[in-house]
Amino acid sequence: MTPRPTPRRAIAALAAIGIGAAALAGCSTTSASPEATDGAEGSTFPESDIRLIIQANPGGGSDLSSRALASELEQILGVSVIAENMPGASGALAMEYVADQPADGTVIGFGPVEIAMLNTTQGAEVLPENYDFLGQIMLAPGVISVAADSEIETLEDLIAQSEEAPLTVANSGAGSIWEAATLGLADATGAQLTPVPYDGGATAVSAAASGEADAAVSGLGEALAQEGAVRVLAVFHGERHPKAPDAPTVEEAIGESVEFGGWGGIYAPAGLPEDVHATLEDAIAQAVESESYQEFQDNSGNLVVYRDSEEFTAFVDEQFGVFQQLLG
Repeated sequence: MTPRPTPRRAIAALAAIGIGAAALAGCSTTSASPEATDGAEGSTFPESDIRLIIQANPGGGSDLSSRALASELEQILGVSVIAENMPGASGALAMEYVADQPADGTVIGFGPVEIAMLNTTQGAEVLPENYDFLGQIMLAPGVISVAADSEIETLEDLIAQSEEAPLTVANSGAGSIWEAATLGLADATGAQLTPVPYDGGATAVSAAASGEADAAVSGLGEALAQEGAVRVLAVFHGERHPKAPDAPTVEEAIGESVEFGGWGGIYAPAGLPEDVHATLEDAIAQAVESESYQEFQDNSGNLVVYRDSEEFTAFVDEQFGVFQQLLG
């Protein structure tokens, strides 16, 4: 189903979510707790390859972040970590699949913010209790972009043009955070914006670049990956991003504070054995701390935000309740 337009109170609350997560980006990451590391001692896990299920198409922010982490995990764990794309149903297909796998650590998944949204917006069987959350690994500031040769040169232009006829805005799927951002922008400005779902942010931004859609809302990294084929009109963040210094914040562009960001982390089927859980949590913490992973996220326009398993679990539970209240 299509979510109803996000009310103004939802925009304020979701903005606060983004600000709270972004505040962690300036903090150094920390490794897993000593208790987690001790629990992993003597474990024979892993003895075989690990599959990392990605809920979106290749080339988008979820895919690239997952693959960057997988590369580090392989070195830490000493086994292959095979990234496998499983797009569909705005991510619910992959998330429900992972929940149904044996809880032995051989299948894990990348969990974007939609893992806390899809039960509310889509009625999907995606519930926090179905998963063991192992760690948050990043935050992607949202942006709105148009084709580089579009007549729309500013966010103000886009809003003005939408007054003549509704504009199509591509996003990563019905019920996604970027659809919510589109609806939030429309609610704050009165613009006529029609969200159009795609299987992932990369394909959504490609639709804007080709003119198939009038604009796209995505993570900044997905817009930057188009290498000049799109023009970023504004950033859904509290301050300009160093990777897109010429793009104003939404508030700078139109005087309305509209902030949305897409967090992501790693999860597994609920009920992992303690030693397996500890080994994976510790490996994820080490991977996020690695220089190459942090450099990748910086170059991608994302923020490195780490929460350990306990913190990430509490965060997802909180987010699930917030989205139920605001979007249900």
